[in-house]
Amino acid sequence: MSRNIKGGIAGIVSAAVLAIAGTASADSNEPIKIPIKNWSSQIVMAHVIGGIFESIGATVEYVPVDNQASFEAVRVGDIHILHEVWQSTMQNAYYSAMEKGGLIDAGTHDAETLEEMGVPNWVVDQGLCPGLPSWEALKDCYANFATPDSGGKGRWLEGPQSWHGDIMPNRLKGLGLDDTWVVKFAGAADALWAELEAAKKEGRGTVIFNWTPNFTDAEGFTFIEFPPYYDGCRIVDGGDVSTTGCGSPTGWLKKGAHYKLPKTHPQAYTVFSKLTFNTPQIGSMAALVDLDKMTHEDAAAKWLADNEDVWKPWTESVLGESN
Repeated sequence: MSRNIKGGIAGIVSAAVLAIAGTASADSNEPIKIPIKNWSSQIVMAHVIGGIFESIGATVEYVPVDNQASFEAVRVGDIHILHEVWQSTMQNAYYSAMEKGGLIDAGTHDAETLEEMGVPNWVVDQGLCPGLPSWEALKDCYANFATPDSGGKGRWLEGPQSWHGDIMPNRLKGLGLDDTWVVKFAGAADALWAELEAAKKEGRGTVIFNWTPNFTDAEGFTFIEFPPYYDGCRIVDGGDVSTTGCGSPTGWLKKGAHYKLPKTHPQAYTVFSKLTFNTPQIGSMAALVDLDKMTHEDAAAKWLADNEDVWKPWTESVLGESN
């Protein structure tokens, strides 16, 4: 399934830039297929990048795809780019696809990433788990995080299981916390933010999966400090239950592309390789949806209109080179 971009994003691009692109573009008329996954910053950024591509005369198409399946999809050309590849949970799939052939590295965003379990700052402020952010505080405060579906145990609300598999259940076992804590999986990212809102309204503790860059950077969020990550500590990397208590690493946020894109769409690929977003920029994209309740398409249109000074230098440099 795929769906074409709505006209709102293209509408913010100046007629002058489009006119130049119409005469200078050497790119194929075939649409660039951009993946749509299931978290806000990824979806908004997809439409931001699509709008940037359209500003130089390219045609785009949006293709819903499962996160883990996306690496094979770009490798075989069913989609053409990956614009949010998180090191801590996606690097294995990313590098595996590169080794098989078909996926090329297209650069790195100017943002340090972390994907981890944590609590909203008000949980710490209200003393619902004294000793946080140290993970050892969880040994004694689980009752404050119990929910109707947790069987009397404290609950960790993870993202969809398709994101990380059993990393968090295995972590509980590795830390010896599985007798008092249980992991439940959210159906989508929206369920995480609904849980934040509900827990605050009900005055109860909540431990949820979160990441940075994200809109919660501005709201206030504390990541739990687990034993340090090291290569091989997770079961998927060769570890066992004695090592799986390790936390998550900080890491990069990469881009990738189908290997033919530089030849079929040289201008679009050059722009894609040049573009890089930082932590506040990515967080602001997500906030337009998760805080301001805009649609992903409208959020992208607004972000593009408000940040022409960020993205236009990338397109103007490419258009200038082609003249």
